[in-house]
Amino acid sequence: MKSLVFRIAALLVAAIVFVVILSTVAAFFVLRPPISEDFSRVEARKLELLATLVERDRTAAISAGAVIRPQPNDGEADTEFSTVMSESLKRIGSSRSSSVVRGDESWTAIVSLQLADGNWLIAPLRGLGPPPGEWKRLLTWLALIIVGSAFIAVFAATKITRPLQLIENAMADVGADGMFAHIPETGNRELRATAQALNRLSTRLRAATESRMRLVAAAGHDLRTPMTRMRLRAEFIEDDAERGKWFADLEELDSIADSAIRLVREEVGASKPEKLRLDTAVGKIISEVSALDLKVKQGSLETITVYADPLALTRALRNLIINAATHGEAAMVTVERQAGKALVRIEDSGPGVPPDLLGQIFEPFFRIDIARRKAIPGAGLGLAIAKEIIERFNGGITVRNRVARGLEVVVALPEASDDAP
Repeated sequence: MKSLVFRIAALLVAAIVFVVILSTVAAFFVLRPPISEDFSRVEARKLELLATLVERDRTAAISAGAVIRPQPNDGEADTEFSTVMSESLKRIGSSRSSSVVRGDESWTAIVSLQLADGNWLIAPLRGLGPPPGEWKRLLTWLALIIVGSAFIAVFAATKITRPLQLIENAMADVGADGMFAHIPETGNRELRATAQALNRLSTRLRAATESRMRLVAAAGHDLRTPMTRMRLRAEFIEDDAERGKWFADLEELDSIADSAIRLVREEVGASKPEKLRLDTAVGKIISEVSALDLKVKQGSLETITVYADPLALTRALRNLIINAATHGEAAMVTVERQAGKALVRIEDSGPGVPPDLLGQIFEPFFRIDIARRKAIPGAGLGLAIAKEIIERFNGGITVRNRVARGLEVVVALPEASDDAP
C-alpha cells in the first residue's frame, strides 16, 4: 500500500514539476520579455545625452571609459530592438543613426550610436532580462514548488488510497477462523461504502463457517445412532471373520467422523501460542510413536524455541511422523535452524508420491492408492489437520520426493526471539 501511495505521489509531483519547468523555460527562453516603449524612450534619452557629451569633450569622455570606434559594433543584429531604438530616437528629436546587436551575456544588447564626425559611440545596455543570479532564484523557486507539491501529492495520494488501506488493514486482521473485526462505517462516501462491503463479507463468511461447523457436527452426531445400531447387529453375526470386517468398517466410519469434526475445529480454533522447545517436543513425539511399534529414528535435534500452542503443534507433528512411519515404512526426524527458521525434517523410506500428486497430499481424504485404505487405517485427514495447525502459527510445510527413494517433509516455523510476545 505504501508503494502505491508513493507511486501516486511521485506521479503528481512529477506532473507539477514538469509543468512548472516547461512554463519556466518558455518564460525565460521562448517568451523573451517585450521591450516597452517607456524603457526604449528612457534609454534613447540617455544615449543622446551621452553622445552630446562625447562630442563636446571627446578626450574627457574617453578618459571616463567611453568607447568610440569608426564602425558600429559587430555581432548578431537585434532587429526588434534596433527598430524600437530608431523610433525612440526620432521621437525625442534625434537624427542619429543607430544599430543594436546582442551581447555576450543573456539578454544584453550593445547599441552603436553615430556621432557627428561619423564615428560610432558603443554603449552596452543591460536589464533586458532576469536580474543577476537568476538561476539561483530559479532553483530556489523550483525547490519550494517540489517540496510544496510533494506534501500536497502525498496528502492527495493518501486520501485516494484510503479505501485500499482499509481493505489491507482488514485482511491483516483476519484471524485463524477467517474472520476480521467489524470496521467502523465512518468517513467519506468511498470509505463508508468500502467498510460496509467488508462488513457484509465478514458477516457472510461467519455465517457460512458456522453453518459448515453445524453441518459437520450434526452429521457426526447423527452418524452415531445408526453406527451404534449397526454395531449391535454385528454382535449377532455368527461368522467371526465377517463380524470382524463389520467392526473394522464401523471403526473406520467412526474415525472419519471424528477426524472431520477435528479438522473443522482446527480451522477455526483460536489457541494462544507460547514459548515451546521444539527439540524437546519432537523428542517426546518420537518416543511415543516408537512405543507404538512404528519405525522412527531420532536424528540431530538442535535446541530451538518457537511460539506455538503445545497441544496443537504436537498433534500436527505427530500426524506427520506417524504418516511417514506408516506409509513410508520408516522415518528419520531431525530438528535444525536455518536462516532464522526452525526446521523439522521428516524423511521416510517409502515409495514416495507421484510428482503430479504432490500438490494434493494435504487435501482432506486424499489417498494415493484407494485400494490401500483397508490395509492402512486412517481417515485421510491427518495431513490436512497438520497443515491447518502449522499455518496457524505462521509456518509452512514443503514436500518433495527424495532422489533415491522416499519422501521428505519439512516443517518451517519462525524461531522465537527473546523479546517476542
